[in-house]
Amino acid sequence: MWTEKYRPKEFSDIIGQDNIVKRVKALVESKEMPHLLFVGPAGVGKTSLALVIARKLFGDEWKSNLLELNASDERGIDVIRVKVKEFARTRAIGNVPFKIIYLDECDALTRDAQQALRRTMENYTKTCRFILSANYSSKIIDPIQSRCAIFRFSRLDKKDVFKLIENIAKNEKIKIDEKAKEALFEVSGGDVRRLENLMQSCASIKNEITEKVVYEVASYARPTEIDEIIKTAIGGNFKAARDKLLNTMLKYGLSGVDIVKQVKNAVVKSNISTRDKMRIIKEAAEIEFRMSEGSDEFLQLEALLSFIVLLNNDEE
Repeated sequence: MWTEKYRPKEFSDIIGQDNIVKRVKALVESKEMPHLLFVGPAGVGKTSLALVIARKLFGDEWKSNLLELNASDERGIDVIRVKVKEFARTRAIGNVPFKIIYLDECDALTRDAQQALRRTMENYTKTCRFILSANYSSKIIDPIQSRCAIFRFSRLDKKDVFKLIENIAKNEKIKIDEKAKEALFEVSGGDVRRLENLMQSCASIKNEITEKVVYEVASYARPTEIDEIIKTAIGGNFKAARDKLLNTMLKYGLSGVDIVKQVKNAVVKSNISTRDKMRIIKEAAEIEFRMSEGSDEFLQLEALLSFIVLLNNDEE
């Protein structure tokens, strides 16, 4: 898989997080690293940076000195009491005085497991350092946050994503045009893992990646199609907007939540008034919540279109 093939091996390979990499590199070189907490969205380099840290600290012995666990799969207190403690209580192999335990998605740990983890972090500081990764720091208890140096990752900028696309295209000998790059950035949303998987899927179909191929492979509606739906609804033609929306969903196999998110993005970029944007986004948030609670997708999407149509008519 390209996600493994292009996984960073050096600090310099991690793009878009320069300030974080610089600070972490200094900690690694001093070999007096505290516990670390990486917070940010998926696919921005949290796991890659943790593995680079292990490689740089332990060299060829890095796999023996690293325990990597995904807390979303193993989230109970027994994991902390058994697996983590057994690994933490033994000394590291080599010159570095501590091992590393990397807990991915640790915001999925139960509260009891987090309390047990807090005690483990206290008791085994001499022999072990923890690197915790989470999407939301608010789900991590304060005692754990206070024991860690916190690094907040951000989504990659367009220039960084384009740089990565061009590097992969060059290595894999793939032709890719500017519109396809824009489409890849739009669909991936700054998630490098999703970007690499999407490029690999597109390349398996044909050696030249185009905008059309990207949207078809990603099951993502073209922005122009979503714009047309919104314009039709704003124009007051509910039936035409509804038909276009349903056709787009069936064409790309989209879920209701996917459509709502794309409608929100399109509204933000549109030329309608700021007040109308705020009203539509507020309604879209309510619709998305209802869908997550199990409401009928088609009915909720029709409700969203109805709101947009009535919004314009009310002003008139």
